[in-house]
Amino acid sequence: MERIIFHIDVNSAYLSWTAVELLRNGDEIDLRTVPAIIGGNKETRHGVVLAKSVSAKKYGIRTGEPVVNAMRKCSNLRMASPDRKLYHRCSEDLMEYLQSYTSEVEQVSVDECFLDFTGIAHLYESPLIAAKQIQTGVYEKFGFTVNIGISENKVLAKMASDFEKPNKVHTLFREEIQKKMWPLPVQELYMAGKSSVSALRKLEIVTIGDLANANLDILMLHLKSHGKTLWNFANGIGESRLNAHVVENRGISNSTTLAEDITTLEEGKEVLLLLAENVAKRLRMEGQKASMVSVEVRYFDFQNISHQKQFLRATQTAKTIYDVACELFEEMWDKRPVRLLGIRTAKLVDEEEPQQMTLADFANEKQIDERHEKLEKAMDRIKERYGKHIVTKGRLL
Repeated sequence: MERIIFHIDVNSAYLSWTAVELLRNGDEIDLRTVPAIIGGNKETRHGVVLAKSVSAKKYGIRTGEPVVNAMRKCSNLRMASPDRKLYHRCSEDLMEYLQSYTSEVEQVSVDECFLDFTGIAHLYESPLIAAKQIQTGVYEKFGFTVNIGISENKVLAKMASDFEKPNKVHTLFREEIQKKMWPLPVQELYMAGKSSVSALRKLEIVTIGDLANANLDILMLHLKSHGKTLWNFANGIGESRLNAHVVENRGISNSTTLAEDITTLEEGKEVLLLLAENVAKRLRMEGQKASMVSVEVRYFDFQNISHQKQFLRATQTAKTIYDVACELFEEMWDKRPVRLLGIRTAKLVDEEEPQQMTLADFANEKQIDERHEKLEKAMDRIKERYGKHIVTKGRLL
């Protein structure tokens, strides 16, 4: 299956996050709707503009210019100082929310990330519908908007998200490059800096399409290896693998918001199997075993409930996590439609740490778990060498 990558970018992040926080604290004016900037100190007029509203942009105010210049351009300009702690918290909340869809999220800055949609594509009618759902969910939950670009690799997804803003979803698949990307000025290509653009213009390369169709040898003669990088990007060639695996201090989890509510036990178990596989894989990648697992259920009316259970012995195998997760789900599910399912493992221990023997060891459960552990690690090695889709369990098909 062709990989599908989302690039998710917060619209005017510093301004949006500050505006939402001020509104929550009783401010009657939304900074996003008036001439406003984030940056520096209004009393001393020191600092530079870090973010600006659409209204401020109409006055010619630019990101990076001195605050004093911006205030000269607009006499009624509203200004707020940056709040790094607030931005860090908003960023963490956003990433945690996106990980409720899939664990395959790679954060690249405080306000943007890539999300690998491939593994959850079967849960949705289309990538566009899923992106719209994520977009709506972010706004309803946090009060700010995001742009989402969709493509088969990171560079094209990034380019797509930079098209018309704010609060838009755009696609840029390989067959759309000539129409949507090639007519753009070359300076709008990702990684095309001022010096590179200057060199390209001397070669009479004005648009991204000019660059895509240029002689690669000549480009490399003038721009060295960066010339090849830009040529690849102009032709839609880029990396699609994400660096998405992070160890959480309290445990490792994975949850997904479903395109359609779950109404049967079998449907719930299918989703739990996928979640258990993802959680177990991340445990093995980090060299950890879990001593406890919990299952979270969010019903169609947004009521949340969760149950947890201690393992007889710490584990990192999908089968053990899945079996207990199914047991917990059957215990607490009251037959109402389910909107979200999640699995969380906690009380992590290093996989090399000795474990005290239990009665389960004498009942051969230890040997069974160790066999599954060896099998799943072998599958990990095969996928790492030949690709993640080269081998999979029959039920996941």
